[in-house]
Amino acid sequence: MDFLPTTPEEMRKQGIRQLDFVYVCGDAYVDHPSFGHAIISRLLQAHGFTVGILAQPDWRKKESVMALGRPQLGFLVSAGNMDSMVNHYTVSKRRRQTDAYTPGGVMGKRPDYAVTVYCRLIRQAFGDVPIIAGGIEASLRRLAHYDYWSDSLKPSVLMDSGADLISYGMGERSIVAIAEALESGLSVRDITFIEGTCYQTRHLEDVYDYELLPSYEELRKEKRRYAESFYTQYCNTDPFTAKRLVEPYHTGTSFLTNGNDVAAGTAGQASQTVYVVQNPPAKPLTTMEMDDVYDLPYCRAWHPSYDAQGGVPAFAEVKFSLVSNRGCFGGCSFCALTFHQGRIVQVRSHDSIVREAEQMTEEPDFKGYIHDVGGPTANFRHPACKKQMEKGVCKNKQCLFPEPCKNLDADHSDYVKLLRRLREIPKVKKVFIRSGIRFDYLLADSSQAFFRDLVKYHISGQLKVAPEHVSDRVLEMMGKPKHSVYLQFTEAYQKMNRACGMDQYLVPYLMSSHPGCSMKEAVELALYLRDLNYMPEQVQDFYPTPSTISTCMYYTGLDPRTMKPVYVEKNPHRKRLQRALIQYRNPKNYELVVEALKLAGRTDLIGYGPDCLIRPRRDKRRDKRR
Repeated sequence: MDFLPTTPEEMRKQGIRQLDFVYVCGDAYVDHPSFGHAIISRLLQAHGFTVGILAQPDWRKKESVMALGRPQLGFLVSAGNMDSMVNHYTVSKRRRQTDAYTPGGVMGKRPDYAVTVYCRLIRQAFGDVPIIAGGIEASLRRLAHYDYWSDSLKPSVLMDSGADLISYGMGERSIVAIAEALESGLSVRDITFIEGTCYQTRHLEDVYDYELLPSYEELRKEKRRYAESFYTQYCNTDPFTAKRLVEPYHTGTSFLTNGNDVAAGTAGQASQTVYVVQNPPAKPLTTMEMDDVYDLPYCRAWHPSYDAQGGVPAFAEVKFSLVSNRGCFGGCSFCALTFHQGRIVQVRSHDSIVREAEQMTEEPDFKGYIHDVGGPTANFRHPACKKQMEKGVCKNKQCLFPEPCKNLDADHSDYVKLLRRLREIPKVKKVFIRSGIRFDYLLADSSQAFFRDLVKYHISGQLKVAPEHVSDRVLEMMGKPKHSVYLQFTEAYQKMNRACGMDQYLVPYLMSSHPGCSMKEAVELALYLRDLNYMPEQVQDFYPTPSTISTCMYYTGLDPRTMKPVYVEKNPHRKRLQRALIQYRNPKNYELVVEALKLAGRTDLIGYGPDCLIRPRRDKRRDKRR
């Protein structure tokens, strides 16, 4: 199978005079199902459409998006597998040094706010050509959202990019429906009926069964209104129960809509209102449909043009990994999966996964190790309960938080069978699980079969899990189980290791400065680490990315689920203090830890006793006088 064309020469070799779609992407072109652009383009190809890839065009020149000519049906635009701002900046807003999705890891090959920049560039070059934005950046910015990097509430990406449609979430269903509608001769402005899409309109007469959200101007004026609006969006992410959502934009705000600048309420002009309409999410894929997506004829490699630069670093992470599922009912507050993949777990069949694994073993650089078999959460291999694929998820309840639902189907038997089949494949020495494991879900399973196999066969010396914190107050804000559940798991893990004759460690992922975490809770976490005699090498400072409950808390100071006030640490220095407490043993953090303990009123932890975190620093001048 050839790569999709990336140049006019490659188009000619494949006998293509004019492409149906040109896919503009912020990532390098890797033809592998772990990359969204590969899935969407191969799926369109399977439905008879021709697609060319413009990977990382020079956003400073409009000629760069003209390289493959004007497409017959439209442009597809994505920032890539990550939001471009997360890709570019650390949580402290410092520029990252490398980009794993660029050949050679070179930074700077895509712009900030890539979807908006690419769409505007295409508008300049081609005028009214249909533009469909998709991928994680467009998906999570589809309605008004808090943008951490500008510290402002930004409008829907439709409003400032000039795109015609957003295909949000996992776009297999919506992108095929859009392509077929365009092919039939329908104007892109009339494509208002497809699930999993957002569009703009000036009139609501033809929009039915919708819920009107506060206007963008209201949201900017009052943070409480944004919290209320965000929670309405959060409760309308299920494809079976969600209503259409309508967000108005008017009075004095200038945007680029469908390629035309529209200034509403400007001097001498009547106020104009533009509505962004979010249709309900697309239905989840069946197992057969998931298999079809992953069985498409991918080259499973980066484009050969990148060989001289050493290839694309991100591909090394996934080349020998297997996607088993998508979607997550874990419901962590700081995770955007609810908005993007949804809460209903969708899975591939054993046969499809085994076929891919067998194909993997034929790669010349395969060493016998499958690096991962999982997804957003590795041990979710079916929906949380039997009703979800027919009636959807509960609107105001979580499956695992604050405690596992009584209807939760905690059963790992299917996953156990899959892993055993993979272990039996010739040339496979070891099958690892590196995706996240939900330990509370594991404990809810009355069978110990998966736990035993996990410890015995699927860990390489240590298991990484994500308790995130020890304070129940903070864990409640995070949507995570109580600390006592993690302690129960650690005890069960040690016991299982002894039963299997193993000696493997737990590596906990921890987060500092999450909403709800003050210096008091940060000290509580440090004391736990003291008692554990453990200093984590890496600590994740809370990162407010678009469209999560935690980011809404960070921006508004309110928990959108209850509308109760939440303590939020925004001061960069005090955030450093919280982070330093987690790594209090590091000598470089000494002064920060002293300052943090003083602020927390816990100077009793500075001393020589066994309960102290740090010792007083000796006064060298006084020693010299002595």
